Amino acid sequence: MSARETTTELQHVHFDATEPRTFRHGTVVAGVPWKSPIGTAAGTYNLDACSVYYNPAILGAVSTKGVSPVPWEGNPAPRTAETPAGTVNSVGLQNPGVDHYLEDDLPRLKAMGATVVSNVAGHSDDDFAEVVEKLAKSEADMLEINVSCPNVKSGTSVGKDPVALCTLLKRLRPLTDKPLIIKLTPNVDDVVPIARAAIENGADAVSLINTFVGMRIDTHTGRPILANVTGGVSGPAVHPMAVAMVYKIRQAFHDFPIIAMGGTFSGDDALEFLYAGANAVEVGSAALVDPAAPVRIATELDELLDSRPELADALAVGKNWIHVQD
Repeated sequence: MSARETTTELQHVHFDATEPRTFRHGTVVAGVPWKSPIGTAAGTYNLDACSVYYNPAILGAVSTKGVSPVPWEGNPAPRTAETPAGTVNSVGLQNPGVDHYLEDDLPRLKAMGATVVSNVAGHSDDDFAEVVEKLAKSEADMLEINVSCPNVKSGTSVGKDPVALCTLLKRLRPLTDKPLIIKLTPNVDDVVPIARAAIENGADAVSLINTFVGMRIDTHTGRPILANVTGGVSGPAVHPMAVAMVYKIRQAFHDFPIIAMGGTFSGDDALEFLYAGANAVEVGSAALVDPAAPVRIATELDELLDSRPELADALAVGKNWIHVQD
């Protein structure tokens, strides 16, 4: 284990996320203030479990698990498998449905003072529209449209087809005044045309990356480990590819808000995304290993931004690293 890894491991052991804290450096995403550039990634935050470790109100935002028009059972088990520097999962967006979300999770999060990004899941345009319509007058601060999950059998092709995404956004945009975030897939030849379709048809921000398609095989049986055969690869292994995709979109679109995610396990990982052009960063896999990770990473990033006032000042007004360089 390297000295850096040893230090990071010790920080994990001694970090107490329950201590009251206020971050010095925030950001603005599509007009919505975040108390920190760090939030949680959809599918990795559970209020009942995570509130034991920290108050969600201290983070930039909490992106909640995807909600569908009706309860989804998700995929059969086994759903997860380890892989070097990451995991492969095929949970399948299991959730109790949007009505339960509106009655339970969302009101409790808002009562605690959290900034909430409600993630929207669907098998069809009708599904997405039904959920967005129900969330339109809710307390959610932003809506993230998940057109990129590789673990459901339909609904994901929209995120690979600019024409289909254009059609979906023209359906959704009139339904709500809330900021719409389009969650992009890395499983395409070029992510820029997909981002362009989102930008030109009413989206207020993009988030990326969702997971890469991958699989594991049990060499004792010769059979796939996951019941769904393939799943989504996440964790430190995907971080360099995620940074490259964020950078590519930022070079193409200098001003459009970007939320980055993919293998963020430290404040330095998050800072790398900010230098690639992101306005904010969501933490996913790290929180599955250490539920307090989002707060630890936000604390580390806050300290790093102390010595980078130009970047911190840009983020505070909704700008990004490319503006600092201009």
